[in-house]
Amino acid sequence: MTRLSDLSEREILALAIASEEEDHRVYMLFAEQLKDRYPATAEMFERMAEVELDHREALAELYKDRFGPILIPIRKADVVSFVRRPPIWLTRNLSLSAIRQEAEAREAETVKFYARAAEHAKDPAVRELLQRLVRDERSHQALAVELEQSIAGGSAGAAEAETGRRQFILEYIQPGLVGLMDGSVSTLAPLFAAAFATHNNWQTFLVGLAASLGAGISMGFAEALSDDGELSGRGPPIVRGVVTGAMTTVGGLGHTMPYLVPDAWPNAFWIATSISAVVVFVELWAIAWIRARYMKTPFFKAVLQIVLGGAIVLATGILIGAS
Repeated sequence: MTRLSDLSEREILALAIASEEEDHRVYMLFAEQLKDRYPATAEMFERMAEVELDHREALAELYKDRFGPILIPIRKADVVSFVRRPPIWLTRNLSLSAIRQEAEAREAETVKFYARAAEHAKDPAVRELLQRLVRDERSHQALAVELEQSIAGGSAGAAEAETGRRQFILEYIQPGLVGLMDGSVSTLAPLFAAAFATHNNWQTFLVGLAASLGAGISMGFAEALSDDGELSGRGPPIVRGVVTGAMTTVGGLGHTMPYLVPDAWPNAFWIATSISAVVVFVELWAIAWIRARYMKTPFFKAVLQIVLGGAIVLATGILIGAS
C-alpha cells in the first residue's frame, strides 16, 4: 500500500475516477433498496448518483487528455490514507440511518481526498479540476442535507416516518411481543406444576430454567425459519429470531428467578411463590400495554385476553401440581 502524498497525478486521477464510479454504484444501490420503503430518500440518492457520474466523466476526460485511454487499476484499498470500511451496502434490509451515515462518511472522505490531492497536484488543469470538485462535493453535502430536511419536514417525511415505525414494529416489537407472550404464559404451567408438586424451590427453579431456555431456543429458530423477510418485509430473519428467542427466555425467567429463594428459609416456598405471582401479574400487564401501545389493541381488550389466558394456564399448572 502507498500513501496519497506519494501518488503521481496520473494515479490520483485514476483513483478519483474509481472513487466516483464506486460512489455512483453504491448510491444507485441505496436508491434501489429504498425505493419501496422510502421513495423520497431513494430519489435523493438517485440525484447524488447522477452528480457522481458527472464528476467521473469530467475526471475521465481530463485523464484521457493528459495520459491517454489506458486507466491505471487503482482503488481506495490500495492507498493507506483511506479508511477501510465494511461493504455495508451488501447488507439486506439496511436501516435508513445506517445508509445516510454511510453516505455522509463517503462524501466527507471524498472532500478531504480532493483537497489533499489538489495541494500535491503540479499540473494547473488537474489542480483546478480537483479544487472545483472539492467545491462541488461540499455543495453536494449541502444538497443532501437540504433534501433530507425537506423530506423530513414534508409529507414525504411523514410518510417515511410512518413507514419506519411500521418497519420497527415488524422487525422488533412483533417478534419480541410474540416471544414475551410465549415465555410468560407457556412456562407458567410447568413451573407452577413443579412448584406445587414438590414444594422445593431449587427443583422448581431448574424446571423453570429448562422450560425458559428450551422455549427461547425453540421460538428463536421457529421465527428465524418462518420466512426470510424478502416478501413479508419483516426484516432479517436472524434479527427476528434473536429478538424472539431472547424475549421468550426473559419472559420465562421473570417468574422463575424468585425460586432462587433458599429452601432453608422459613416459609421459603410461599415466599418464592408469592413473589413469582406478583411478577406474573406485572408481566401480563406489560404485555397488554405493549399490545395497546404498538398493535393498537384496545387496552382493556388486551388485558382481558392476556390476563384471562395467563390465569387459565396458571390454574392448570397449579391443579396438576397439587393433584
